[in-house]
Amino acid sequence: MCIDMPRPGRRQRGFTLIELALFIVIVGVAAAAILGVMTVTTRHSADPQLRKQALAIAEGMLEEIQLARFTYCDPQDSNAETATGPAGCTIPEAVGQEAGGVPRPFDNVNDYVAAYGTATAYTTDAQGTAWVPGAGQPYTAWVTITPAALNGIAATESLRIEVRVPYADQQIVLDGYRVRYAPNSIP
Repeated sequence: MCIDMPRPGRRQRGFTLIELALFIVIVGVAAAAILGVMTVTTRHSADPQLRKQALAIAEGMLEEIQLARFTYCDPQDSNAETATGPAGCTIPEAVGQEAGGVPRPFDNVNDYVAAYGTATAYTTDAQGTAWVPGAGQPYTAWVTITPAALNGIAATESLRIEVRVPYADQQIVLDGYRVRYAPNSIP
């Protein structure tokens, strides 16, 4: 008969209380770090969409303004197609929308602002549809137009257009120029 007697050099199996506590602390710190990263990632996951929407609004507004005419005379003027300068007009084109003027898109670049160098706010597209709110706030496009000389073209014949669309805590700013290359272009 053989009896198995415990040998004095045999090791015990399992974890000690210190090892178990250390494991719990390490796993807890790792889980907290991963959850922190996930929280930041989730919180800012919509930012690219807000930026793309603001950029699309700014691009659309800048394109709409740059496509408008830049004439010497108001389109209602009988001399609009033949005038060689503002002096040849009976109704010269002035900054700001004319009383009883056409709705957007306006008939002239300078109709988009009330005064040169002063920002004007727009909250709709050319058809009057409000832009979809981003992050709970409606988008607003701020348009500023200033006369600016450009590569030898006089400031009276060239306009610098700035479109600024704020979103969240940032903003998109686009600049463009419109020169008077067809001053008698009347539809």
